[in-house]
Amino acid sequence: MWDNHRLLRFIANLLFGVSVLLVLAGAARYVLRLPVFPLNTVELVAAPQRVSEEQLQKVVHEQVSGNFFTVDLGRARQGFEALPWVRKVSVRRKFPWGLQVDVEEHVALARWNKTALVNTHGEMFVAQTDEMLPDFIGQPDTVMQVTKLYGELNEVLLPMRQQIRQISLSPRFAWQVKLDGGMVLELGREEMQARLARFVKVYPYSLAVSAQTVRRVDLRYRNGFSAYMPGSEV
Repeated sequence: MWDNHRLLRFIANLLFGVSVLLVLAGAARYVLRLPVFPLNTVELVAAPQRVSEEQLQKVVHEQVSGNFFTVDLGRARQGFEALPWVRKVSVRRKFPWGLQVDVEEHVALARWNKTALVNTHGEMFVAQTDEMLPDFIGQPDTVMQVTKLYGELNEVLLPMRQQIRQISLSPRFAWQVKLDGGMVLELGREEMQARLARFVKVYPYSLAVSAQTVRRVDLRYRNGFSAYMPGSEV
């Protein structure tokens, strides 16, 4: 081996090349960390409606560190997404010395079990609001299922000019809805849309006149329904 001059020259050149690359990498890392590349601005794509300027500034001060090249974008994004009402955030570098932050906020659709909120994507989140929202009641892993049926049943209810004030899914997977007029509809565990559609179809001819006094309607019958007035047995 030591007599093979071509091999020795190749190894020497290889070692020299690796050494140069290591030196250049170290120099580049040193240069990129110099204070000549500071972050001067954090720009919002659009002004949030629910998140305050103070909350955003707090995240910038606590989670955004380093310079233009060394700032941890993932850490910054997680800091913004930890704020109430923030659903998703995109953080990217903006030349020459800034960051651009795009904040997507939750749009509240309903209250979940009176302890949290549900957004229009069927996702549960925790935040405070004084809005009048419908109530969703169900098991923790059924948020998306309840949200989906809520939208479908509201479409069916359009001819009645009423909307759902509360929708409940019991532990036995039986559905119940309460309308904004106060009427409670028992839908059972299957064919919920079809049962509600039959009720909506006959509603103008059966209960429309006495709708203010009907407190509960059981739609779990094959070809009809039963209505309960105040004082009647349930």
